[in-house]
Amino acid sequence: MIKPSIRNFTASDGYKIYFRHWRSAAPRGIVIALHGIQSHSGWYKASSQAMADAGFDVYFADRRGSGWNGLQRGHAAHGMRLINDVRALAALARHEHRADSSDGASLPIILLGISWGGKTAAATVSLFPSEFQGLALLCPGLEPRLRPNAWQRFRLRLARRFEITKTDIPIPLRSAELFTDTPKWRQFIAEDPLALHTVTSSSLNSGKDLDDIVASHAARIQCPVLLMLSGRDKIIDNPRTRARVASFLTNDFTSICYPNACHTLEFEPDRTAIFSDLTEWLRTRPTGVVCRKDCR
Repeated sequence: MIKPSIRNFTASDGYKIYFRHWRSAAPRGIVIALHGIQSHSGWYKASSQAMADAGFDVYFADRRGSGWNGLQRGHAAHGMRLINDVRALAALARHEHRADSSDGASLPIILLGISWGGKTAAATVSLFPSEFQGLALLCPGLEPRLRPNAWQRFRLRLARRFEITKTDIPIPLRSAELFTDTPKWRQFIAEDPLALHTVTSSSLNSGKDLDDIVASHAARIQCPVLLMLSGRDKIIDNPRTRARVASFLTNDFTSICYPNACHTLEFEPDRTAIFSDLTEWLRTRPTGVVCRKDCR
C-alpha cells in the first residue's frame, strides 16, 4: 500500500498550500486532483491510492482556505487566483518528474476535478490547454441544482463592486445526506474537523469567474475528457452538465453514469468498480477509447 506524504508549496502570492502526494513506484503519468467546496484531499484517500497503484503519481491539493490550509479559511480572491494555484502545483510536479527522468522527458499530466473542483479544473484547462494532457470530471459543479437566487446574486455583485471580500457566508451543502447514503460516511462528513462550512463572498464570486471562463473558452478544451456522473445526485444537474461538457471541442469524450450512486463517488459501497473505471480511462486515454453509459 502506498501511503501519502503531506507536503506544501508556496503560491505566487506567498500563500502556503498543503497537498497529499501519493508516489507511484513506476509512474506512467501525473494526476493533479482538486476537491469540492466543502471537502479536502483527505476525503479521497481510497481513489488516490487506486490511481497510485495503477501507476499515477497523485498530487491532491487542499484548496487555499480548506483542509490543512488554516490561513484565511474559505477565502479566494478571484477565479484566476485558484487557477494560478493549480498551475503552480502542476509546475512543481512537472519539475520533479523531469528531475527523476533519465532523459528529461515529461510525463502526461491529467487534471482531475471533483464537484466544485470541476469548475477550477475545466477553467484551467480551457485557458492553458497545452499544459494538460487529460481532464477528468467527477460529478463536476459546472451545472449545480443549487444556485444563488436573484437577491443573493445581487448581493454578490454588490460585494464585488464595493470590494467586500471577506464576509463569511454559510455553505448551503451542510447536510451529509446530500453527499452519500452510506451511514458511516455520513458520520465521517458530519464529524470531519477539516470540512469547510463557510466561504467568503469573494470565494463565491471566484466560482462565477470560473463559470464565465468555461463558458467563453470551452472550445479550447481539446484533450481527452472523462465525465463521471451519479444517477441519484442531489447537487448536480446531470443533463445540463452533460450538455456543458459536450460543448468542449474534444473528440475523445468518455461519459459514464452510475444510476444508483449519490454525489460523492468516493463514498459508494461498490466504489472499487468506480475506481476501476477511472484508472482504466487513465491508462487508455491516449488511445482515444470512448464508451458511454448514460443514466436513464
